[in-house]
Amino acid sequence: MVLVVLGIDALDPELVDSTAHPNLTLANHRAIETIRSVEGGPSTHELWPTIITGLTPPEHGITLDDGVAWENPLLRFGSAAADYLLPSGLQTRLGAWLLNNTEQDAFRIPATYYKENDLTTVFDGREAAPIGIPNYVIDPDTEDREHSLRRNLGDLFERDLEAKGGHSSADPALFYEQCLEMSMVRLARARRALRGGRHELVFAYTSGLDLIGHVAYEQPSLQDRAYEELDEFVGEVRDDLGDNDELLLVSDHGLQDGVHTDEAMVAGTDPDMVDAIESVVDVRAAIEAELDGTDHTSTPQVTASDDSGRSGAEVKEHLEDLGYM
Repeated sequence: MVLVVLGIDALDPELVDSTAHPNLTLANHRAIETIRSVEGGPSTHELWPTIITGLTPPEHGITLDDGVAWENPLLRFGSAAADYLLPSGLQTRLGAWLLNNTEQDAFRIPATYYKENDLTTVFDGREAAPIGIPNYVIDPDTEDREHSLRRNLGDLFERDLEAKGGHSSADPALFYEQCLEMSMVRLARARRALRGGRHELVFAYTSGLDLIGHVAYEQPSLQDRAYEELDEFVGEVRDDLGDNDELLLVSDHGLQDGVHTDEAMVAGTDPDMVDAIESVVDVRAAIEAELDGTDHTSTPQVTASDDSGRSGAEVKEHLEDLGYM
């Protein structure tokens, strides 16, 4: 059995409907409590570490210094210095400029942070596949298509302190297409991990819905369409589930009119697991209860073949004959 968890940033309980979005509501869904940052509304930077640890931001230590203007860990030194040197309004504008004018990506705290700080996560001791979790980066030197697209959005997604949602886009339609591609990539990776049968827990995150919501305040039809398409994408993951597999969706907050809202949500194929989650801090415990209560022994669908009879030179010669080398 495999438990698939899809972290869908900004999936809003008030914007889903069981008739229109059967795959975003599943057998049971509910609004859950989230946590507001000390800098304002709920923050992606803080909340995914909360979801995988079950700890509040002050407890796990990954917190914002000055709102999303300073989300990039690589800007933290500048943020710390700015606390002493710059007024807060200027800090925010400088942070926005830095995020708009560098190619660095936010949410890239390495997974080693947790061990170094004596923090445990839902992945510890499990045959788990963490895919794209913000601030749980297994290999900081690599990136998938979602990372690459997000890092290179340029003027398709810019911090704009004058805009209603705090962001603007030079081309919302093109931006929409890139965000949906980002979501497709992450859900495809989740499907591959599920089909491979090597993991008891597959946990994949995507930010596409959140990004679209931040610029859709003037074109709400974009956000509506994103929910429709994402429902179809999740349906493809759902179709891959075996008879004993389970699917859980979780968000960190909602998003309406371009701004994060104070309600997150969960949905699942197991109603009892959904009922056990009242807050973002409960997600880890619910996942572990499901994994501990059911046999999740991995059953790889593809195993290594026995090529012991063939030397490396023979394999190389064969590949050369085929034109691959």
